[in-house]
Amino acid sequence: MRPIFYLFSILILVSCQGTKHNNQVTLQDDVYYLSSDALEGRESGTEGEKKATAYLAERFAAIGLAPKGDSGYFQTFNFKQGSHPHEATQIVDSVSNASAQGINVIGYLDRSADKTVVIGAHLDHLGYGGEGSLYRDTIPSIHNGADDNASGVALMLHLAQALSNNASGQTNYLFIGFAGEEKGLLGSNFFAKNPTVDLSQVNYMINMDMVGRLNQEETLAVHGVGTSPVFKQVLYANNDQGLTIAEHESGVGPSDHTSFYLVDLPVLHFFTGQHEDYHKPSDDADKINYVGMEKIGAFILALINDLDDDPKLTFRKTKNESEETPRFKVGLGVVPDYLFTGPGMRIDGVSEDKPAQKAGLQKGDVVVRLGDSTVTDMMSYMRALSSFSAGDKTKAVIEREDQSIEVEIEF
Repeated sequence: MRPIFYLFSILILVSCQGTKHNNQVTLQDDVYYLSSDALEGRESGTEGEKKATAYLAERFAAIGLAPKGDSGYFQTFNFKQGSHPHEATQIVDSVSNASAQGINVIGYLDRSADKTVVIGAHLDHLGYGGEGSLYRDTIPSIHNGADDNASGVALMLHLAQALSNNASGQTNYLFIGFAGEEKGLLGSNFFAKNPTVDLSQVNYMINMDMVGRLNQEETLAVHGVGTSPVFKQVLYANNDQGLTIAEHESGVGPSDHTSFYLVDLPVLHFFTGQHEDYHKPSDDADKINYVGMEKIGAFILALINDLDDDPKLTFRKTKNESEETPRFKVGLGVVPDYLFTGPGMRIDGVSEDKPAQKAGLQKGDVVVRLGDSTVTDMMSYMRALSSFSAGDKTKAVIEREDQSIEVEIEF
């Protein structure tokens, strides 16, 4: 938790009107405030989330964005929490049937253009844990969600500032802090069905979710590359930051870009990968790679500017990669490194008392063979894993530094 005088100074800064004062608010300032204990994990429907939405509305106003919600900057919706873990949280029409209210925060940079780009990031997190948390202690603890997703909101704000400073653009920009992402993409789903702008004029949507942990290889996952024919060319043409791009074609995934893809809009989703603090109280602001965030922001800004004077993008449907995922009867007990672009499946974490740990596998090991199957990427790893049942034994080949090691796995 940051000292109270620090938080107070940020609030003074964002209350100041004018570019000079607003430019003093750094990425680090935004992340530290949004992931502070004072916001109690920003769970949708709580006072902590309301504090976060108030902060975002003040930042939008200071940047000079016009309100574009149903009530000022805010678009509210009612939702009913599931009564048990297997019952989904749902948006409801009636306040009497609702258990809580979510709040999207929407600001608009109006250039009187005939096309609009949506730039979004979810504002909510897990509060004190509960469903979705990977924290195993019985004592509730604040999940501050610095990477997930204070980082995305902070980057959205600084893109808004940069774009508002450019008066020559030919595109309107709609910035949205979504509520309820952790409960099932509630806020983005509600907006897509109840838009406050004409969706027929929306050119594409950019989503940022967990962009604060750029790794040593500087690998950035970009999802939705296949949703418009121009995206791949634009991504690589504007990569002056030298980022390693791990591209994914599908417009469907576990974040808010999915809601826009499902209404036939091109989408790009930016993500720096999971880590050992994901959905745990340890996801704190002092672990964020702020230099990496600056590089990602410069990259996204460059591609936005490149597309500014282009005609409206063509939308293209993609395969739903999640539908192709095999079903598993067993697990290896590892966290895959989804940003790894080499051959095989690199391990990013190993769970206690699971087959991988018992076999001596370590973080950083690259699985290149599992049973009779060669592992070349995540999909081939999943196909190989799906062939095993509880009690099966097999051999795996891993690469560790310059060694090739064979180990025995028992599921």
